[in-house]
Amino acid sequence: MWPATLLGMRVLLCPDKFAGTLPALEVAAAVAAGWREVAPGDELLVRPLADGGPGFVAVLAEALGGRRLAVPTVDPLGRPAAGEILLTDDGSAYLESAQACGLHLLSAAERDPKATTSYGLGLLVAAAVEAGARTVIVGLGGSATNDGGAGMLVPLGVTPLDEAGRALPYGGAALAAVAALDGVPRIRGAALVAATDVDNPLLGLHGASNVYGPQKGASRADVLLLDAALERWATVLERDLPGCPPGFAALPGAGAAGGLGGAVLALGGRCESGIGLVTRAIGLDAALDSADLVITGEGSFDHQSLRGKVVAGVAGAARDRGLPCVVLAGRVSTGRREAAAAGVTDAYSLVEHFGGEERGGVEAAMGRPAEGLRALGARLARQWSRPAR
Repeated sequence: MWPATLLGMRVLLCPDKFAGTLPALEVAAAVAAGWREVAPGDELLVRPLADGGPGFVAVLAEALGGRRLAVPTVDPLGRPAAGEILLTDDGSAYLESAQACGLHLLSAAERDPKATTSYGLGLLVAAAVEAGARTVIVGLGGSATNDGGAGMLVPLGVTPLDEAGRALPYGGAALAAVAALDGVPRIRGAALVAATDVDNPLLGLHGASNVYGPQKGASRADVLLLDAALERWATVLERDLPGCPPGFAALPGAGAAGGLGGAVLALGGRCESGIGLVTRAIGLDAALDSADLVITGEGSFDHQSLRGKVVAGVAGAARDRGLPCVVLAGRVSTGRREAAAAGVTDAYSLVEHFGGEERGGVEAAMGRPAEGLRALGARLARQWSRPAR
């Protein structure tokens, strides 16, 4: 893991993506470049992280190797989009829903979970099955959809129908009229895994529509419509989909990514922690055991960060080992006491680095994140690096 001969500090760089600006790989590279400007003798171990959302495939490809296969797909409105799957030697295929269903693929005016579809994700799953994968791991996160995976099922051979036997239009709202299913899933016995750190059920106050619908453009009236539509969808899946487990809609993770987690469960799959899967793949525990300092980060370090997200997991693991852990973020709004309790030694904001909100710091943080992270990496090296031993 670490080189046998160490000249200086052992610094572990394991950030998440900065949503909307930089993927995790580029975040880590920028911080590492800044650190090396000041302390070139230190040993840096770069282990970018992901929790199932955007960047999931790239992070795992970096850690696992394997073959990355380009797969043409479509975005949440049916427009052409570029997707890929990672095929590994053990017969697994890794893919991420955000490549086909991602909120980042739409402009603010286009966000409407009543109309957006997960059809493109079905194309990726079908490609993984056709490539011979025995296990298909789907990273869930950052989705623009709320269709319970109805769109995803179509390329897999299952079409939702209305009372007249007509195929439903795409989108979450159309599920209010679902009456039956046509066809059976064509997944050739492949096991499906939803990689997510969301444990919401499909329906109700804590379900997909109520919790995440507003982030995707849903009004309060839309949320009520979508939740009722998903309830009807769940009833039809239980009745008509072979092997669908009873009560799947109440299982943890069923509400992930607008109900895509529920579709995986309905197909006989399971939900697994996305960050847990990634940390095992990259050997994070062994890296932490040998580190002197841990640097992690994400786009916004806020109250949600300490509730199951990547930064919380890294900081907690560092705290348990007595390691200092520094967080870099685009914006920091978590209080020092709360952050310290979670294992965070210090936190630095790109917005503040660029002068604060009053001096254009937000625009600079969004427009020049790599520059800011490189500068913060150099700053941390000056503060933390010690003479070579």
